[in-house]
Amino acid sequence: MEIPFNPARLIESALLEAAADCGLPGDDFAPQVRPADPRFGDYQANGVLPFAKKAKRNPREIATQLIGAMQARQILDPNLVEWEIAGPGFINFTLLPAFSHAWLQAFSCRADLQAGAGTRLKGHRHVVDYSSPNTAKEMHVGHIRSTVIGECLARLLAFSGAEVIRDNHIGDWGTQFGMLIWAIKETGYDLYARESARTVADLEALYKQGNAAYRESEEKAAAIRAELVKLQQGDGENLRIWKSITDVSWKAFDEIYQRLGIRFDEVLGESFYRDKVGRVWEELRDCGLAVEDDGALVVFHPEHKRFATQPFIIRKKDGASNYATTDLATVLHRKEHLGADGMTYVVDSRQSDHFEQLFLTVDKWFAATGRDRPEMNHVAFGTILGEDGKPIKTKEGGSVKLRDLLDEAVRRAEVIVREKSPHLDEEETARVARAVGLGAIRYADLSQNRTSDYLFAWDRMLTFEGNTAPYLLYAVARIHSIFRKAEVEPERDFAEADPPQTDEEKALARKLLAFPSTLEMVLGDLRPHVLCTYLFELAGVFSSFYNANRVLGAPPEVRDRRLLLCARTLLILRTGLELLGLETVKRM
Repeated sequence: MEIPFNPARLIESALLEAAADCGLPGDDFAPQVRPADPRFGDYQANGVLPFAKKAKRNPREIATQLIGAMQARQILDPNLVEWEIAGPGFINFTLLPAFSHAWLQAFSCRADLQAGAGTRLKGHRHVVDYSSPNTAKEMHVGHIRSTVIGECLARLLAFSGAEVIRDNHIGDWGTQFGMLIWAIKETGYDLYARESARTVADLEALYKQGNAAYRESEEKAAAIRAELVKLQQGDGENLRIWKSITDVSWKAFDEIYQRLGIRFDEVLGESFYRDKVGRVWEELRDCGLAVEDDGALVVFHPEHKRFATQPFIIRKKDGASNYATTDLATVLHRKEHLGADGMTYVVDSRQSDHFEQLFLTVDKWFAATGRDRPEMNHVAFGTILGEDGKPIKTKEGGSVKLRDLLDEAVRRAEVIVREKSPHLDEEETARVARAVGLGAIRYADLSQNRTSDYLFAWDRMLTFEGNTAPYLLYAVARIHSIFRKAEVEPERDFAEADPPQTDEEKALARKLLAFPSTLEMVLGDLRPHVLCTYLFELAGVFSSFYNANRVLGAPPEVRDRRLLLCARTLLILRTGLELLGLETVKRM
């Protein structure tokens, strides 16, 4: 029997084959295979009960028929998988040590894991829209959630076979540029000085100056509006100033992205779509979706409780476009020019109404114009809170700059690394501190259910106890040390190793085989914390195994069996942490 990457798919296929032998209608019967409570097996098939209810039959009788069909033709090898009926008609499946051993041998490197996972989304092209800072402003702590969640999902989708397009939809167009351009001209700020002399902090200060002037007098407000109009009409000087602002901003953004190991395939800000909004207005009006309302062009959704009266404004009274317009133009561009089958927007929960209206509008627009509607997801997330339970701020009440936060994380991690590992040289200390510090920031965010707010606490995220990045990075380094002492490479061929035998060996093998189902669950609801919880549990199961089973001092045949389990634990821990965006280290 060929060993599949996800054992659940093998069981599902066997049940469908057995159902066909029993004459159960294929369209009506879904096996519904899920990970089981470990006390009862590895997987549980729940599909018999809803099918029996619909067919008005006894569920246990149907389950018995399915088991009989599998046994009659040995659809599943009884030497690899055991099964039993439980309760009113659940079927529990247990993977035997021979199966676990075959899986551990079949998936021996990251390429094997990716090849197995990659069948799920093969041929699917997916745009992940994340980070999206505003130009002329420094990235602050509020950007960390979209950035790390988006990058993690991009990695998971690519690992599962999708062709992923990472798109940073930066805010680089709008009313703030009138204020900026006015302030630059008014102060004589040399935006074209050598690059190192121009900073985003300067631009932020200039924006505040322009904003204050706008409120100060109608005369200055009119001058600022005039600068914006000149920009929108293509004035050469204002466009040059705008481009320089964008260049300075992107340089600052990219320094942070490089530190975090993040790259983008597309950086198409709002400005890219400014000449594409006319087509959106025209099509929505022509298909009867958009109507004039108090001078604005809007879309209503009569079937929706709130959106029947809450308009989706796609053109303002003054004729200007807005986020709704450019987001609709973005969807069209991604479908027509990027060939996207799916789009995921990683944006905070406060924008939930906007995305619900956007998706409803796209549904109707694409249906009316005969286009295939791409799969669209809004990956919403909560707020990072300070120790006072309020959105995190500096002592002065301002936003915490992201670069300052990353610097502080590495500084604090270095203090801990020097204390715990004084034997490391300076270069390795710096490398470990970077991995621990930046990893702690990412993991503290990703390990939370993304829709919840969470409390930012340095002591909690940098501790080596509990579900934290330092704990998991140490678990990886600890396994590397086992192989150094054994003078064996973890990538070695363990073909002669025996199947798991002790209770702890079997428990660890079962946990390793749960990795594919974990990936399925993460992708099903786009919640990275499920992967974090799995990795934390895997590290705990490994610790129990290692404490109860001698590895290095065991007889050769036992030693190989246990080193195989160590090697695969290392492989899946490293793979999982890399999917989360964490850098691993070999020594700590």
